[in-house]
Amino acid sequence: MAQRYGGKFSPDGTSDTTTPGTSFQGARRTRAGGRVNLLFLAPLPLIWQAFGNGPVQMALNLSALGLLLLAAWLTREGLLAEEAYEARKVARRPTLPRKMLGSVLTGAGLALAGWAATGGIGAPVIYAVVGTALHGLAFGLDPLKDKGLEGVDLYQTDRVARAVDEAEKHLTAMNDAILRCGDRGLEARVGRFQQAARTLFRTVENDPRDLTAARKYLSVYLLGARDATAKFADIYAHNRSPEARADYEALLDDLEQNFAARTEKLLLDDHSDLTVEIDVLRDRLAREGVHRQSL
Repeated sequence: MAQRYGGKFSPDGTSDTTTPGTSFQGARRTRAGGRVNLLFLAPLPLIWQAFGNGPVQMALNLSALGLLLLAAWLTREGLLAEEAYEARKVARRPTLPRKMLGSVLTGAGLALAGWAATGGIGAPVIYAVVGTALHGLAFGLDPLKDKGLEGVDLYQTDRVARAVDEAEKHLTAMNDAILRCGDRGLEARVGRFQQAARTLFRTVENDPRDLTAARKYLSVYLLGARDATAKFADIYAHNRSPEARADYEALLDDLEQNFAARTEKLLLDDHSDLTVEIDVLRDRLAREGVHRQSL
């Protein structure tokens, strides 16, 4: 959907909330586009090849089309899963290696298309090998090992992962709701709050012991923010009430400040824990040194 330009120098002059280093801080361009979108377009000519050459060729070409489209979808999902993996310091490898499976299905789809075109075995085998290899070279392998889990309680990590996944659903719902307003300034404002929330998520992921202290923020507060955003979007989309907008932006300000304060508190607690552990280790080393001197 097209969006009207808004910013500091636009006629209303009220939509300039995209301050550098705020809503787009840490944002990166997704790799699940461009080349991946071409994978959905490339096999479409098989539709025309499927008809007019008999039932066998039709079945082979339509099967090849289905395999190639499934491979494109798996590749896109694999790239999204890899981006989520790379964004976190502590993460488990994807359960299903989607990109690698996409490579195999690409080779299988090309083999079926080659079989339908030539009727022999040699060409389909070549298509399968070359297609699988080129897809793998273009998109790489899926993450094959867990990251940052050495010495980490896996039970606690799983609890944090479930809590963060649920919190991300609330943020996605907020984003979907605010899009109904058609206001870029509000979208950017919600984006800044989402970044503050995700900073808290990453802090909890880095130290799962923080989950208890942050649970209300990941569940109750985000659930309230989601519901408030949905109600505000319904109201603002109809009457553009400036009072409703001011109240909603004030709510986001309060939420952002509280999430930032909780993140800072958790970081300070983590630093205090580290200081205690260092002091304990130094005491032990000092006692060991005294013992050795006495020998």
